[in-house]
Amino acid sequence: MAGTIPRDPYEVLGVPRDADETTIKKAFRKLARELHPDVNAHDPQAEDKFKEAAEAYEILSNPERREIYDRHGHEGLRSGGMGPNFEGFGSISDLFEAFFGAGFGGGFGGHGGGPAQGDDAILAVDIELRDAAAGIRVPVTFEAVDVCSRCTGEGAEPGTAVRSCERCGGSGVLQVVARSPFGQVMRNAACDACRGEGRIPEQPCSACEGRGRVVGARNLEVEVPAGIADGQRIRLAGSGHAGEHGGPPGDLYVQVHVRPDEQLIRDGDDLVTVLDVPAPLAALGADLPVTALGGELDVHVPTGTQPGEVVVVKGEGMPHLRRPERRGDLRVFVNVLIPRRLRPEQRDLLGTLAASLTPENLAAPETMTGKLRRLLGGRR
Repeated sequence: MAGTIPRDPYEVLGVPRDADETTIKKAFRKLARELHPDVNAHDPQAEDKFKEAAEAYEILSNPERREIYDRHGHEGLRSGGMGPNFEGFGSISDLFEAFFGAGFGGGFGGHGGGPAQGDDAILAVDIELRDAAAGIRVPVTFEAVDVCSRCTGEGAEPGTAVRSCERCGGSGVLQVVARSPFGQVMRNAACDACRGEGRIPEQPCSACEGRGRVVGARNLEVEVPAGIADGQRIRLAGSGHAGEHGGPPGDLYVQVHVRPDEQLIRDGDDLVTVLDVPAPLAALGADLPVTALGGELDVHVPTGTQPGEVVVVKGEGMPHLRRPERRGDLRVFVNVLIPRRLRPEQRDLLGTLAASLTPENLAAPETMTGKLRRLLGGRR
C-alpha cells in the first residue's frame, strides 16, 4: 500500500478498539477468507486488500505493537522500527500459506506441475463513430504465448523422455523457511531444479528450450458489434495466452476506443449535432441539410424556431448494442445566426420589418423566467 496513508487497523478489521485477541483473530480470518482468490479471481485489488488486512492483524495481535499504535498511531510504529515486514514472500499465495497453511487454496499463481490456465491478454483498437454504428471486423496482431508446435507442450525433443524431478519428488514445490510478521514460517516455493514444473526433460526441446510454450505474433480479426460505446470491452474466450501442462488458454479482452467525430456527439444511443440557421430562415422556416451517420439528410426547421431549440429526427441515432434493430434519435440543436454586418439596403429592410412587428408576432411559448428556470435545471 505504498504511497497511501495507512488506514486505522481497527477500521480495516471492523473491530472495536477494546476488542480482545479472540475477536481480532476471528475478524481477520473472516476477512481473509472473503479476500481469498477463489472468490476474488477477477478483483485486481484483492492482493492489496489482503496485505492491508494482514498489516492490521500484525499490529493488533501483538500487545506491544498495539499499545504503541494506540498511543502514537502509525508514526509511532515507523519511528520505533516496527513497521510491517513481508520480506521473503514472493506472492499473495505465500501470505495465505503463512496465515492458514498450504491447504487454504490457490488462485493467485501457485506452484507445481499440474495443468494451469493461461494468462489473459489485453489489447486496444481504435475505430470511427460510423464503424461503431455499423459494426466492423478489425484485424489485430499481438504477442501471445502459444503451445510449442515442435514438442506439443511437453518441453522435450520429440522421441526423448521426460523424467520426474528428484529434488521435489515431481511436485514442483519445495518447502522453505521464510520470515513473516510472526517470525519464521514454512512456505511453498517453486523447485529450483525443475523451475516448478515437477519434471525434467532428458533433452530439452530446441524450439522452446524445454518450456513447452513459445512467444510469437498472433493475427486474428475482432468482430466489433454495432452500437458499441467508447471504453467498452469485448471478451474472446480462449483466445488469450496458452495454458501450462494441458491447461486451458486464457481469454482475450479487446478495449474499444471510438475516436471523436467532428460533427456528431454521442449521448447514449442518441446523436447530437448543431445546425447553423440564418435568422431569416429561422423566422420563415426551411428544410436544411445536416450531417447524419448515413450522410446528409434534410431537416425541417419550423417557422419561428428560436436559438437553442432542438429538432429531433427519429431513428437516426446509434443502434442499441443488444437490440440493433432499435436506434436512438438525432438531436439537432439550432444555432440562429444573427448578421454582424449589413449593407444599407439590408438595414432598411430589417428596420421596416422591426417597425411592423407586433407583440402577437413575438409571442413566446414560455415566459422568460420559465426559460431561465429550464436552462438552470428548475432552480427557483
